[in-house]
Amino acid sequence: MPAKDNLIAFIRSMYGEPEAFIPLHEPRFIGNEKKYLSECIDTNFVSSVGEFVDRFEQKCAEYTGAKYAVAAMNGTSALHIALKLAGVQHGDEVITQALTFIATANAITYTGAEPVFIDVDRDTMGLSPAALNEWLQENVELRDALPPHNIGQAFNKKSGRRIAACIPMHTFGHPARLDELKEILDNYSIPMIEDAAESIGSYYKGKHTGTFGYMGILSFNGNKVITTGGGGMILTDNEEAARAAKHLTTQAKVPHEWEYKHDRIAYNYRLTNIAAALGCAQMETLDDILIRKRRLAENYRTYFRDSVYSFFDEPDNCQSNYWLNSIMTPDRNSRDELLEYTNKNGVMTRPVWEPMNKLPMFNHCQTDGLENTRWLADGLVNVPSSAILD
Repeated sequence: MPAKDNLIAFIRSMYGEPEAFIPLHEPRFIGNEKKYLSECIDTNFVSSVGEFVDRFEQKCAEYTGAKYAVAAMNGTSALHIALKLAGVQHGDEVITQALTFIATANAITYTGAEPVFIDVDRDTMGLSPAALNEWLQENVELRDALPPHNIGQAFNKKSGRRIAACIPMHTFGHPARLDELKEILDNYSIPMIEDAAESIGSYYKGKHTGTFGYMGILSFNGNKVITTGGGGMILTDNEEAARAAKHLTTQAKVPHEWEYKHDRIAYNYRLTNIAAALGCAQMETLDDILIRKRRLAENYRTYFRDSVYSFFDEPDNCQSNYWLNSIMTPDRNSRDELLEYTNKNGVMTRPVWEPMNKLPMFNHCQTDGLENTRWLADGLVNVPSSAILD
């Protein structure tokens, strides 16, 4: 049996589906989802006010170790608010990676800022501390130093623009080197906002992703480890920022017994109670789902051990959620052959995203060459990763 047929047979055997279509990642509803959704309907609390929203925020804060969690309608809106609260303004620049889902770059542009794309590490697929440090040393100067720290603000020497934030992204649930990134960024007084959209249940040196910087965000889209259908969460240890995030996501409505008062331009980004109810049920089964996903990753690791394809394992000092299991093919032709064959035969596989600097709306943005990004884009394939049910 040819290698590609072997792989398809192996994947089908894990999911017990000898003929049916195998999706890349689908949700698992194995808990109180229907019960909690019925409670929302029975009480008529289905919109952005209801006890499940508060409960979901509390569960996410407790699980991740963040002091505060603020629910939003999706991960993109959560990232937009985090950037706003970090002080990102029109005309600024925000450093991120080109190897990311487009929502990361889109959220930057919502603020009027422009992305700067820096390379990733091959083993983490996340923003490279070495590449970041090299780019900052060559391109950034500190101005307007103020007491007590006298660090100043970072400005791009070539564009003259302020570097207002940096967003590392935890690709497919594998944490980036957060402590190194944070140390470098602190030296330039650049706030770090983690795009942890894909990494609930992932830890770096024993600490949950999304809790290392000024803020972090999670996503609960339908294809994530757990889902609210569409939803996001802002994580922070800053009480003032958490209050401001909740205010901004609820149209900046000032509490009043009956009058409609709003004190600033804001957004209708608050998560609905019915979505949060789904999230509460999903949080109750998260640990079980993560165990099942690690079992799946172990199966793939063993299968690809002596293969022409190499399996992406969790990086050193990390506990990954293995949201999507990834393999590396020898080259782009091999990648495309595998993608075409598996998808034609009912097994959904996908390449990594097109690097952001290759898209027409971002092809003018600054980069550092992106050597590792280009290598990953040429060879990476994601294979079916839904949690295996007994």
